[in-house]
Amino acid sequence: MLRHTRGRAYDELAWLAERGPLRTRGARPVVRDIGYYEPRPGAIEAFARIGAGDRLRAMAFRLELGQDLRWRCTAVELGPRPPRPGSD
Repeated sequence: MLRHTRGRAYDELAWLAERGPLRTRGARPVVRDIGYYEPRPGAIEAFARIGAGDRLRAMAFRLELGQDLRWRCTAVELGPRPPRPGSD
C-alpha cells in the first residue's frame, strides 16, 4: 500500500484499518453513493457514502497524479453521520 500513497495518507489508512470504523454488528456496510470533484488537472477528490443498518458515514480520498503517471492517495478522511435536517 505504501507505493500507492503519499504523505500522511498511509498513516491515516493504517489507523483506519486498525480500528475498523466501518464495522458494525449485524448489517454489512454498503456503498450508497459515490462522487468526485476535480479541483485541478491531475487531482481528484472522491467520496463515498457508506451505510450499515441505520448508520451513515462518509469517506473521502484525495488522489494526485505523479510525474511517473501513477495515481497516489494523498489524503483520507472518514466522517461521522451528518446531522439530519430539522434535528436542531
